[in-house]
Amino acid sequence: MIIQGGMGVGISGWPLARAVSRSGHLGVVSGTALDSVLVRRLQDGDAGGHLRRAMARFPIPGVAADALRRYFRGDGLPPDAPYQMLPMYRQGANRRREQLTMLANFVEVSLAKEGHGGLVGINLLTKIQLPTLASLYGAMLAGVDYVLMGAGIPREIPAVLDALAGHRPATLRFEVEGLAPGETEYLRLDPGEHWDDLPAPLHRPLFLPIIASNSLATVLARKASGRVDGFIVEGPTAGGHNAPPRGEPRFNQLGEPLYGERDLVNLAKLGELGLPFWLAGGTGQPGRLREAHLAGAAGIQVGTLFAFCDESGLGDDLKHSVLEHAARGQLEVFTDPQASPTGYPFKVVHWAADPGAARPPRERVCDLGYLRVAYRTSAGKIDYRCASEPVDAYLRKGGHEEDTVGRRCLCNALLANIGHAQRRDHGQVEPPLLTSGDDLASLATFLAGRTHYSAAEAIAYLLGPPEAVPTGS
Repeated sequence: MIIQGGMGVGISGWPLARAVSRSGHLGVVSGTALDSVLVRRLQDGDAGGHLRRAMARFPIPGVAADALRRYFRGDGLPPDAPYQMLPMYRQGANRRREQLTMLANFVEVSLAKEGHGGLVGINLLTKIQLPTLASLYGAMLAGVDYVLMGAGIPREIPAVLDALAGHRPATLRFEVEGLAPGETEYLRLDPGEHWDDLPAPLHRPLFLPIIASNSLATVLARKASGRVDGFIVEGPTAGGHNAPPRGEPRFNQLGEPLYGERDLVNLAKLGELGLPFWLAGGTGQPGRLREAHLAGAAGIQVGTLFAFCDESGLGDDLKHSVLEHAARGQLEVFTDPQASPTGYPFKVVHWAADPGAARPPRERVCDLGYLRVAYRTSAGKIDYRCASEPVDAYLRKGGHEEDTVGRRCLCNALLANIGHAQRRDHGQVEPPLLTSGDDLASLATFLAGRTHYSAAEAIAYLLGPPEAVPTGS
């Protein structure tokens, strides 16, 4: 009945997904940038040995040992040392790069599934294409039960899941700007290149695309490359990236995009497709599950309420600061039309004690590159650009200066949110940038004087009557 949102980079980590799954609902790990998360955790010493325990189960020989040799630091990094970086993904990534991505996703799903028989899902962004095939294969090696994907049109994913389940080569159409008419580029992964002897076929996970319109649901239900198992219907009040409003852009007096009737999904029409669906965005309160059932939904997906619970990956200082201000009603969630280099609206939390807001402007650096866009150069090669990289570099690559205005580096900021900020020259540290759904503003009612809460308490709250507020700790 409840799907826990696959949020940010490391917010929906394995401890949170495991806690939700153990309760009988669907825990979801975020697959975004897991390769960088893994190597930074290893460099920080892998407290508790959890990563190394899961790595020892990775079935492709030699991969875990190679990663440990390259990245594990038993005593952690010196205080002022920067993290060792991974090479940024490109089309045709080498085998070692693919295997590290497989390993990272395997570890996260394996730990989330450890010690119980519940279901675990993984959430990926369709827009981040380059690591997708290796991420899916690694998660499937760990027995992932569900794949959730939004931020795009994931029509080809069902066929990818079918192929990878049989250890067959999988392809994904690669979005490249500036291709000639009729020209197509592909991303490829051949599992056979990573094994001496192929193992038995894998479990094919169920696939739930995240949609914000009836037209997208219809396209995916009727024209996807294989079986779609249901939908998550995400409204514009959800955190992170939102689908842009349909029609001519309009903004309120604060500069936020305005959504209207055209942006609402017709649930009765959606039900005619004959597939289950879950409602997301503004569902983190008692009574919303019942409302969803009355509207024909199988249940709800909830993000914000879980993002600030004890088991989430959000850094403790940030978590406690936000909860303290939320309890007093002293924060706001702003739908920023410019912050994300993708051009999608992105929700940003503003509060008085935001450590990112107190720092001087960040020097533009693009060294993670998950949100880069591929384009065909005048010389016929494929290169990559990001609206958040240094402006001069973006312009040299054919980008437009207006696209750089107000852009933030989400890749580095979201890693900073979970305590893995990169250290720069002259003592500078990458600042965090917190995102949340609009439900954050109503969290004071749930907190009822508490300073923290568990995932189990959040679930009890969601399952309770509208007037119920748990006493908690």
